[in-house]
Amino acid sequence: MGDEKKPKSLGVWPTVKPFVNGGLSGMLATCVIQPIDMIKVRIQLGQGSAGEVTRNMLKAEGVGAFYKGLSAGLLRQATYTTARLGSFKILTNKAIEANDGKPLPLYQKALCGLTAGAIGASFGSPADLALIRMQADATLPAAQRRHYKNAFHALYRIVGDEGVLALWKGAGPTVVRAMALNMGMLASYDQSVEFFKDNLGFGEATTVIGASAVSGFFASACSLPFDYVKTQIQKMQPDAEGKLPYSGSMDCAMKTLKAGGPLKFYTGFPVYCIRIAPHVMMTWIFLNQVQKFEKTIGL
Repeated sequence: MGDEKKPKSLGVWPTVKPFVNGGLSGMLATCVIQPIDMIKVRIQLGQGSAGEVTRNMLKAEGVGAFYKGLSAGLLRQATYTTARLGSFKILTNKAIEANDGKPLPLYQKALCGLTAGAIGASFGSPADLALIRMQADATLPAAQRRHYKNAFHALYRIVGDEGVLALWKGAGPTVVRAMALNMGMLASYDQSVEFFKDNLGFGEATTVIGASAVSGFFASACSLPFDYVKTQIQKMQPDAEGKLPYSGSMDCAMKTLKAGGPLKFYTGFPVYCIRIAPHVMMTWIFLNQVQKFEKTIGL
């Protein structure tokens, strides 16, 4: 009798649960990884090596500089990760149903990851733009700095100064980068969980940590070239004649390829991997812990 009433008491919770869990786990991971993300952005903007950037930031701006843009980072996770992890869970469940309950092949997981990444990036692009601008602000000449106070002030200023559509400036490369990242992250995680658990007989904790590490590496390797282009597009400023350095993401990619070759797209890869992989790992670990806690309280 109690079991019959349980679905009613849950209401819409089963539907929104993957989205809530995804956003919460992403936000918790961001709180830990924000300083490394800041260093990564500064390296991509040509501020030097990881050691140089760290020393210069501490000397010129203090410890607080490493958490500049945290509000935008949390807002981004609340939109982007909520949408992508929730969408991926729903898409894979639907695909498993269509597959008569059998495990999905890797290519289907990759397609679900690509789709979830596009959905998440579409929702998270405004917060991502605010985050990039806040992190890059200190690298601009004093006259060009925007001095955003927090994420909501950044969004307000962007709408007021540049119009609503400016919130999706660079959305094209953002979506493409998210599709690549999530294809690597989500598909490899599910595939690794199956391999570690079924083929190697690992326990729950070892499986989650191992699959998270694999997921983090593939997320980094698949997404960095797109992240590099996205960052260049989002932080660009017009010159004295009002001309922008790039007309779009393809123009940026071609000029970068011509100037520095393919490896230029992997500028800052060690730091990027150190930033992305732990964030991916912690997102999965936090998600696992959140789900375990919900089970203990009957959710």
